[in-house]
Amino acid sequence: MTQYLLSVHGPSEVWDTPLEEAQPKYEATGRFNDQLKTTDAWVFVGGLERPETATTVDATGNDVIVTDGPYAETKEYLGGFWVIEAPDLDAALKIASEASKACGGKVEVRPFAGE
Repeated sequence: MTQYLLSVHGPSEVWDTPLEEAQPKYEATGRFNDQLKTTDAWVFVGGLERPETATTVDATGNDVIVTDGPYAETKEYLGGFWVIEAPDLDAALKIASEASKACGGKVEVRPFAGE
């Protein structure tokens, strides 16, 4: 089985969505997660706080530089993710399509690199 990262990206404004408007997506995603937990595909899931809560650490030079905020300023940010196991890409894509329907966003599928 290969592990895949299913990531959900969106504009930073998505964190400003009123709770009553976002609640149906949260509930659908919760139901999807509950169903996924009953399968061999389930590994881990996580939702992230706003991009502004990020801290970037750069220790590539002689000094460690710590900067408030995300590494890159982009139009879309990582909002949440699933780590799943699937026998092949087709199976991962099927799970990703269900995840996309549940959360109401596009889902990127990427396999983890081999050891």
